[in-house]
Amino acid sequence: MEQRHDLGAAFARLTRMMIEAETPVLRAHDVEMWDYAVLSTLEEGAAPTQSELAAAVGRDKTRLIPILDRLEARGLLRRTPDPADRRNRIVALTDDGRDLVRSCRAGIRGVEAELLAAIDPTERAVFVAVLDRLADTAR
Repeated sequence: MEQRHDLGAAFARLTRMMIEAETPVLRAHDVEMWDYAVLSTLEEGAAPTQSELAAAVGRDKTRLIPILDRLEARGLLRRTPDPADRRNRIVALTDDGRDLVRSCRAGIRGVEAELLAAIDPTERAVFVAVLDRLADTAR
């Protein structure tokens, strides 16, 4: 039988390691992991509703509201009434929010580069490409 880590266990270890490594980067920008998850999701485009944003980031809607309140108070996103249904709020990044995401991402890419530095560049490129594809299919 092939000796290797179970994928779930391997991903869990890597996830814990990456969260631990990324936390100082996010702290330096005064954001929490869930803040970054929300902001980076909004970088892909405005969320038509807060409920859809909650589903996209994998956070319960009731737990998302304080995050949105905090980020909006900092001027990183804005919530505007949906003209088609004024009960809904469209959530979108501001320019400051977009700048913050880019700055956080640059720091995170540095952390990733350190983690992957010992891996052959060709293997590293394949690993990142396959991981991106898997992440896309998991959406």
